[in-house]
Amino acid sequence: MKLSLGPLLYFWPSKEVHHFYGQVADWPVDVVYLGETVCSRRRELKQQDWLAIADVLSDAGKEVVIATQTLLESSADLRSLYKLLEAVKTQDNNWLIEANDLSAVQVCKELKLPFVAGAAINIYNAATLQKLAEQGMQRWCFPVELSRSTLADQQAFIQQNTPTLETEVFAFGHLPLAWSARCFTARHHDLPKDRCQFVCLDYPAGLPLKTQEDQQLFTLNGIQTLSGACHNLIQQLPDMQQLGVSHVRISPIYQGLEAVVHKFDLARQGQLPSSDPLQLVELDSCNGYWFGEPGGEQINTN
Repeated sequence: MKLSLGPLLYFWPSKEVHHFYGQVADWPVDVVYLGETVCSRRRELKQQDWLAIADVLSDAGKEVVIATQTLLESSADLRSLYKLLEAVKTQDNNWLIEANDLSAVQVCKELKLPFVAGAAINIYNAATLQKLAEQGMQRWCFPVELSRSTLADQQAFIQQNTPTLETEVFAFGHLPLAWSARCFTARHHDLPKDRCQFVCLDYPAGLPLKTQEDQQLFTLNGIQTLSGACHNLIQQLPDMQQLGVSHVRISPIYQGLEAVVHKFDLARQGQLPSSDPLQLVELDSCNGYWFGEPGGEQINTN
């Protein structure tokens, strides 16, 4: 089982991003996803900057996947997508693409680029799996809102029909739940989306949205809505291995991520003590979706 580091969902200054991936080069992760997946206005890093980071991580022995934007809203977004994927193709370095929008699937098919279907691609049945595999999908990320029993059914189909297809499960981080044409962070500051003053830079861990009882219900991240609690499936790694999951994804958080990565590395090797606390960082945890329950619930299995 491989550890993957998902794309950075939050908006950080360029210097912090470069420093972060400089550290990642030494972490025990096998796969690193790179690129802006949330908002086309986030331009601290340009295309050539992401590709330069990809070169550094490739030299460090990491498998690099170039991630695409999730919600394409304009012809300019589509042109940027083509430009990015054509640049990757000319690199001739076997990098995969993470397609986070069906338009990216179509462009990958046109350019004959193999791809990973990100969690934003709604793969809810075997027919969709088969169709995307025929179009060049090498790996798929299991939708975050589906349960372990659904994954077991999908894995049975894969083993019988597309045995080379890899399966990735989002195992740690704030769950990406929804995307909107409206920027909620700008709205919070009474700013229009196209003149947002890049206020997302003020929220490197997202903007917490709390109930009247002061419970963090969601995390706002520009046009993206994330879970309030931090999804954590570290205790389910042995079960995932039995199901044939090839990759477990850790989504970047602002603080404490290195410790999380090392804990997951121990867990996949069967070395995490049974007494190890479920809480990895100072964040509320949830795992409900995995058990077919409301996503914000924390189901204890001990």
